[in-house]
Amino acid sequence: MGSQNYNKTLYASFVGYIVQAIVNNFAPLLFLTFQSHYGIPLAKITVLVTVNFVLQLLVDLASIGFVDKLGYRFCVVIAHIFAAVGIVLLAVLPEILPDPFVGLLIAVTVYAIGGGLLEVLISPIVEACPTKNKERAMSLLHSFYCWGCVGLILISTLFFAVFGIENWKVLAVLLALVPAVNAVVFSKVPIASLDNGGHEGLKLKGLFSNKVFWILMLLMVCAGASEQSVSQWASTFAEKGLGFTKTLGDLAGPMMFSVLMGTSRAIYGKFGDRIPLSRFMVYSSVLCCFSYLLISLTASPVLGLIGCGLCGLSVGILWPGTFSSAAVSVRGGGTAMFALLALAGDLGCAGGPTFVGLISSAFSDNLKIGILAAIVFPVLLLGGMYLMKRNVPKAESL
Repeated sequence: MGSQNYNKTLYASFVGYIVQAIVNNFAPLLFLTFQSHYGIPLAKITVLVTVNFVLQLLVDLASIGFVDKLGYRFCVVIAHIFAAVGIVLLAVLPEILPDPFVGLLIAVTVYAIGGGLLEVLISPIVEACPTKNKERAMSLLHSFYCWGCVGLILISTLFFAVFGIENWKVLAVLLALVPAVNAVVFSKVPIASLDNGGHEGLKLKGLFSNKVFWILMLLMVCAGASEQSVSQWASTFAEKGLGFTKTLGDLAGPMMFSVLMGTSRAIYGKFGDRIPLSRFMVYSSVLCCFSYLLISLTASPVLGLIGCGLCGLSVGILWPGTFSSAAVSVRGGGTAMFALLALAGDLGCAGGPTFVGLISSAFSDNLKIGILAAIVFPVLLLGGMYLMKRNVPKAESL
C-alpha cells in the first residue's frame, strides 16, 4: 500500500492521542461537581486519579503478554471502545447505582484500560508506518495529546458557560463519540508490522541485558517527572501566585503549559529534519533546568508563570524523542520495549509530582522548594543524554 494510505493511519493515531487526553483530563475538570452533586468527599475523589493511573500502569505491563498475540488492530479498536464506554458510564452509572462513587469508580476503571492500551499501541503503530522522518512524525503525534488537553479545557469551559455545569453528562456523551468514531476508522486503515525485518521482537531477557535500554528507561522516567512535576502544580501557581479564579487559573496554568508543550512538539514535527534529535533533547533539558530555577528562585509571580510556560516548551520533545531514540537504538525492541518505556514514563509522571509534594510538605508546604528539589530530574536527563552519546555510536545523528 502506498504511503498515502498510511496517512490515514497517522491521522487516526493523532486522534488516538486526543482520546488519551480526554481519558486523563475530563474527570478532573468535574471533581468539584462530583463533590457537590453526589456528596463525595475530596479524599475519595482523589482515589479516582490513583485508580486511573495504577490501572494504566498495569495495562502497560500486561500488554507485553497479549498485544502481539491478539494483533495491533484488534487491540487498538478494543482500546477505543473501552474509552468510549467508560466515558459514557461516567455519566450513567453514578445516577443508577446506590453509591455514586462506585459508579464513578467502575467508569474510571473501564476507560483507564482503554487509556493504558492506547499509550502502549499508538507510538509503535506510528513507528511502523512506512513514512520518512519518523522522529518528526512521532513528535507531531505526541503534540496531539497537548492539543487534546487544550481543546478539552476550552470546549468544557465554553460548554459549561453556555449550558451550565449541571449538563456535564451531555458533554460526556458527545466526547465519547471521538473514540467511538476512531474505533471504526482503526478497523479499516492499514497497520504495518512493527518488525519489518520479519523477526520477532526482543524478549524481556534480551531487553534487560541491553545497557542502552536501561539508559532509555532512565530518560523516560525523567521525561515524565520533568513534565508533571511542574504541570500538576501550574494551576496552583496561577491561583495562589497571581490571585486568579479557578477558571482563569486552569486557563493560565495547565493550558499555557499544554499549549507551549504542544508547540515545541509541533515545531520539531515540522522542522525536525534540520536539527539532530539528540541535540534538540540536550538543549531542551538545559532549558528545562533553567525553567525550574526561574519558577523556584524568583519572587515575581509573573516570572514564575513564565517559568511554567518555558517548562512546557522545554519538556515537549523529551517523551516522543526518547521513543524515537529507542526505535533507532534498540533494533527489534518490539511491543515489550514500547510497553516498558510507557511504564517508565508513567512512573515518572506519578513520581515527579509526588516528590515535589513530599519535599514541599517537609518545608511547611513551600512549593518553590519542592520544585527546586525536582530539578534533579532534568539534570539526570542531561546525564542520560551523555550516556546515550557514549553508548550509541550514531546517537549524534539521531
